[in-house]
Order: sequence, then C-alpha cells, then structure tokens
Amino acid sequence: MDPILGGVLTIAVMLLFTAIGVPVGISMAAVGFGGMIIFSGMPFAMGTLMTLPYSIGSQYAFIVVPMFILMGSLAAKAGITAELYTAAYRLFSAVRGSLYYATVLASAAFGAVSGSTVVASAVFTRMALPEMLRFGYRGSIAAGCIAAAGTFAALIPPSISMVIYGILTGESIGSLLMAGLLPGIVTAIAYGIGIWVMLRIRPEWAPQSVKRFTAPEILTSFRGLWPAMILVMIVLGGIYSGVMPPSAAGTIGAAGALAIGIFRRRLTTASFWDALRQSVSVTSVLFLIIIGGMLFTRLLLMMGFVDSLTELVTDAGIHPVVFIIAVTLIYLVLGCFVDTVSMMVMTVPFLYPIVISLDMNPIWFGVIVIKLIEISAITPPVGLNLYAVLGSAEKRVSAAQLFAGVLPFLIIEMVVLAILFLVPELSLWLPELMIG
Repeated sequence: MDPILGGVLTIAVMLLFTAIGVPVGISMAAVGFGGMIIFSGMPFAMGTLMTLPYSIGSQYAFIVVPMFILMGSLAAKAGITAELYTAAYRLFSAVRGSLYYATVLASAAFGAVSGSTVVASAVFTRMALPEMLRFGYRGSIAAGCIAAAGTFAALIPPSISMVIYGILTGESIGSLLMAGLLPGIVTAIAYGIGIWVMLRIRPEWAPQSVKRFTAPEILTSFRGLWPAMILVMIVLGGIYSGVMPPSAAGTIGAAGALAIGIFRRRLTTASFWDALRQSVSVTSVLFLIIIGGMLFTRLLLMMGFVDSLTELVTDAGIHPVVFIIAVTLIYLVLGCFVDTVSMMVMTVPFLYPIVISLDMNPIWFGVIVIKLIEISAITPPVGLNLYAVLGSAEKRVSAAQLFAGVLPFLIIEMVVLAILFLVPELSLWLPELMIG
C-alpha cells in the first residue's frame, strides 16, 4: 500500500475512534499498537509497548511538566491570582470596561506563574465573572474575555505547551520558553486595543467606571505581589541566563509558590493536597496523550508516511507561506473536535520534518503552533478553555452565549497570528540573545 494512503487511512481510523467517544490518548495508543501488530507482528508490538512509555517518561525534560503544573496550582491556592486581579482592576479603574482590562492584564501576569490555560480560565471565571455580571457587564463578552485571556499561559513562560513541543521535536526547551514571551505580551496588548475598539462601537457592553482609586491605593495593591514577582524573575531569569535548566526552574518555582502560600498562611493542608491531586491528575492525562501519540507516530514512521509526506511536500516546491496557511486550516478544523494537547501530539511529529526540509526556523514554528493551539482552545464547539469557563461559571452563562462572546477575541487572535508570521523577530529575538 502507498505509504501516504496508508497513513491517511490510519489517521482516519484514529479520528473515527475519537469521534465515537474514545479518549484521544487511548485512540492513538490503540491504533498505534494494533497497526504494529498488523505490520510487524505481536512480538514487536509488545516490545514497543513495554519499552516506549518508559523511554519517554524517563526523559529529563518531562520533569518540567508536573513542576510547572504544580507551580500554577499552588499559586492559585496561595491567593496570588486574587491579588493580581485586584491590582489590575485598581490600575484600570478609571476607564470604561475596567474589569475586561483587569482580566487581560491579570491573566497575562498569571501566565508567568502557571503554564496551564485551563487552570487560568477556571480560576478567573470563579473570581471575575460574578463581579462583571454584578456591575452590568455583557455576560457573553465577559465569559469570552475570560476564556480567551486564559490562553496567555500557553505562550508566556512557563508554558506547558512549549515544553511538550520541545519534547516532541527535541528543540531547546529553554529557547522555546523565551520565544513565547514577546508574542505573549503582544497578544495581551492586542487584546487591550481590541477591547477599546469594541467598547467604542458597543459601549453598552460595559459600564463606565464604577469606582476610581487613588495612586496610593493602586500602589498599595501592588505591595502584596512582590514575592510572586521575585519568584517569576528568578524562574525566567534562571532560564534566560542559563544558570538553571527549565526542569530546575520549574522545581524552584513550585517550591517558591509553596513557600509564599505557607508564609502568608493561605495554604492549608487541605488546599495543598488538593493542588497536588490536581497536578497529578493533569500530568497523568498529559502523559497518557503523549505516550499514545508516540505509539501512533512510531506506526506512521514504520509505514513510511512521515518520510513520504516530507518528500512529497519538498518535491512539490510548496512555498512556506502556503504550508503555514495549510497548517492553520488543519488546526482550525481539528480544534473543533480534538483537545489542544492531543492535536499537537497528533500533528507535530510529522509536521516538524517538513519544517526542517523547507528551511523554516523550528523555534519560530513552535510559536506559530502554540498560537494556533491558543486559537483552538477557544474555538467552538470543543475548545478546552470554553468548557473550563462553562464548568466554573455555575450556569451564569450558557454555551451559546459563550460561543458568541468569544468570536471577537478569535478575530484578535488571527490578527496576532498574522503579525507573528510577518515579524518572526518577535519570536526569535530573545532566544538569539539567550544563545549569544
């Protein structure tokens, strides 16, 4: 059978399993294992099943994932998110739609202590949505803003998505983490501009300033953020300077978040164990998806699909712009049916060789992929962040309202994606400085 035809059929079978309700990680593992039995026999398939999970899970880079997840969970339990939101709200209290801007700024700041978009969306939904509705904000736009702003954690380091991309491709995780910083800041600025434009057109979507705070009151609200700011500077500074690898930075970050919670007496024994359970649960799901994806990728490699696809694209002389447009369309379609991590594990292993063959920068491409992951996380009807918001909103907004409210932010995301494509220096400047 032609390798490309066989690969397409294999992917179709895996997507069929997913469509009927089988978890994506299990679907990829089952199809990968079953395909190995068909093409190479049971002994080879069993040998791969026994050795591959350990060889993947024992990689040093994998330490980063649970540490960054734990860091974000402990930061949320320690009350850092509430302080970020209070400070951001006071800073923008004099303008219309101050809670929108506060959500964007606080989510961007929280992205620097949490690599999980789902955690960020859930936390800010519980904290910000009731306040927005109480002051008369449009519920659909408020929920859409929270869901969209939660995606900042995917780009701003420490980013779990960047770590997974690095594991899948073998690229420097430190360089990838720093590559996401400026694009994350650009995204936050674009959100601020977009909200300003929306409120100029539709001022009824948010009330005029409810309360104005004085400069001393604003400065006072930032006083409690110093420990968290120092922690972020240590983690990011350590990675940027090369003093410590991302794995050590993640460990120090988690320990620092724990110390902040204990010192402020906000972290109880129950909340500590809850953060641990949450971290273990999320990490386990991620590992299942990654291991299943690796089994699936191993099958595609055995079939010759990856090499044949790379050769086909290279021989066809496809321009990098056309390739990026095709990747964007693939991610937008998959984002309607598959969760973000599964989508990345499913696609990056055979897109990466094409990127190399087209002489595209793999670090820059990683930023593009993560931006597409962000967009997929808020793309109806299966965007992961959308359901994190719905699950935490306690029926304050409906799915239809949220899907409508997130559309303006999807437009902003597409504009930022175009900027990152046209100005690759935004993604590559810090990694190049880091390498020296």
